[in-house]
Amino acid sequence: MSDPNALPGTGYDPGEMIRPLSVRMTESARAQLEILADLNARSVTEETRLALEYWIEKSKSDPKVLERAEQVRAKIEREAAAKRGAIESIFQGRSEGW
Repeated sequence: MSDPNALPGTGYDPGEMIRPLSVRMTESARAQLEILADLNARSVTEETRLALEYWIEKSKSDPKVLERAEQVRAKIEREAAAKRGAIESIFQGRSEGW
């Protein structure tokens, strides 16, 4: 069941922080976006948000993006392990543990 407090047609979760995003585009792209928004009975902001959300979802299944994400995750894990090791070395031998 949907949240009765959510704004209809926006996809916004009222519990989630909404942050503005400024996007620079050509006059031609802006004009086309305005026409599409008008044809879809939405604001330019809503049309842009929907397009970005679609792109994000599409990117989540892109094999190249997934491969790069795994590389970034592995790097983060290596860095975290190195920092954990450094902290353990600093406090090695102390009675109170981490």
